Amino acid sequence: MGVSRLDKFYRRLLLTKLFIGGWGKPEDLKRIFEFRKVIGNREKCKSLVSEHYPVYITKTEDHTDCQIHDGYFISPLEHLVSGILPPEAIKARFQFIVPKRWKKNRPVCIHLAGTGDHFFWRRRTLMARPMIKEAGMASLLLENPYYGYRKPKDQLRSSLKNVSDLFVMGGALILESTVLLRWLEREGYWPLGITGISMGGYMASLAVTNWPKPIPLIPCLSWSTASSVFTTGVLSKAVNWTELEKQYAINSVYEEEIINMLEYCGADSFKMSPELVKNVDSIEHLLGLSGGQAEAGRGLLIGGGPEGDRAGDRMDHLLSSSVNSYGTSLDTPKNLDGDNNTLRGKKTDSPRCCRPSLHRESISFMKGVMDECTHMANFSVPVDTNLIIVVQAKEDAYIPRTGVLSLQEIWPGCEVRYLNGGHISAYLFKQNVFRQAIYDAFDRFCLKYPNLH
Repeated sequence: MGVSRLDKFYRRLLLTKLFIGGWGKPEDLKRIFEFRKVIGNREKCKSLVSEHYPVYITKTEDHTDCQIHDGYFISPLEHLVSGILPPEAIKARFQFIVPKRWKKNRPVCIHLAGTGDHFFWRRRTLMARPMIKEAGMASLLLENPYYGYRKPKDQLRSSLKNVSDLFVMGGALILESTVLLRWLEREGYWPLGITGISMGGYMASLAVTNWPKPIPLIPCLSWSTASSVFTTGVLSKAVNWTELEKQYAINSVYEEEIINMLEYCGADSFKMSPELVKNVDSIEHLLGLSGGQAEAGRGLLIGGGPEGDRAGDRMDHLLSSSVNSYGTSLDTPKNLDGDNNTLRGKKTDSPRCCRPSLHRESISFMKGVMDECTHMANFSVPVDTNLIIVVQAKEDAYIPRTGVLSLQEIWPGCEVRYLNGGHISAYLFKQNVFRQAIYDAFDRFCLKYPNLH
């Protein structure tokens, strides 16, 4: 199946770069990865958010068919990983759209925002208001950190400044969704479910992995991990690789310390990839290094000493003639003992910046950190996967499914519905399909758990 031409065309209209600030502070990444170990295990999270966490309604608007309540609460992430959120994002804002007349029960679906979905009007217009008319279902729209009222002053539009911002957003939304689900339970609403489109689908999936009860989940136009989005999807062309490569080369903490914190090791992990840069032991074996020589080989990665430089030249030669993840030969740099060697030595203050494998290493590191914080296999399996209905576009160029574990493998029992076309056409013209999937998942829940409230 090919990819959508509309997806490719639409991507060319977006001129802003992603992650212009780079990876984020190494200390922040370390704190996030340590917290991921906690939040990735549902059993460890039972007491993270109080059953009576305070939520406030600040304003209510009366409409013909519904009431719209504006509310807020303080993100639990600020209490648990203090200072990791930008000041603007600490207050979590939401809009609660409630029908004046319920058709059956008092169902509420939480909607998490997709990329570029600032404030509430888009989800309110395309999803929430139609859901009131079609099913008498309430919607709670939570504003993502880094968006709308929660957008940092120095962030340009929807372009997250640092790679770490995406992980902070995910951690915050997992906890904030728990706050809202518990609040809705206290207020007597039932049944409850979560949905999201594109990035919102990823975030909704992460949130449900942490919820200790069966719950309908409807992720639309998302998949098992965000790593492919930024390494092989059309959005990878919007990533500021120049800055990421520079920081990766200059600051050795990324490959000496942070890479060792990455725990995800599934079949699609960067650790399992055939690319040689991803397996130090294999590299040492291929170079014929052992003991002190192996340390010198590692010197390629840390730019240390003449032995490291010589091993580095041999390493670059191996890497440049190896096979990439698509099974095609990578270009071999010419004259390794000439121009490249000069660049590695006298002509630059930072030999690490000029190694031919740097781009591949940066992509590998991106895959590693993305999988660590967004791969569903690195989190608990939802309590009842039969309540999950995934809606995917067959020709989605933004969310590549090749080379990563499928959701059916990670969550046996979930249902996947495929739409013809790509990401953009599905978003623009298939909102009714997303809504129907929500209704079906809620109906499935009510049939299976009629007394679970």
